Amino acid sequence: MAEIKPMENKPQQKAKELLDKMNVIHYVKLGGENQESKGLPVFMHDDQVKQCAINAVDEMINEYMQNSTFAQLEWVDYRIAFLKEVKIEIEKL
Repeated sequence: MAEIKPMENKPQQKAKELLDKMNVIHYVKLGGENQESKGLPVFMHDDQVKQCAINAVDEMINEYMQNSTFAQLEWVDYRIAFLKEVKIEIEKL
């Protein structure tokens, strides 16, 4: 049986890390004279950032569930349990 290694991060750390990665600045071009400009910076609302991170965790869980073999089952169960904890921590933030 494969050895289950402890997660590198705690769920709280991983939740914060995901939120930081999802919190990006978008630029909206307004047109006009300065076509070389990046545009006007637009920030996502905290609830939108949180929802993006939750969606990413859900996608990871679904990927593990759909693409894992029986031999990986114990590791996958452990990983999914960790990701569910991460999702809970994201919702708390």
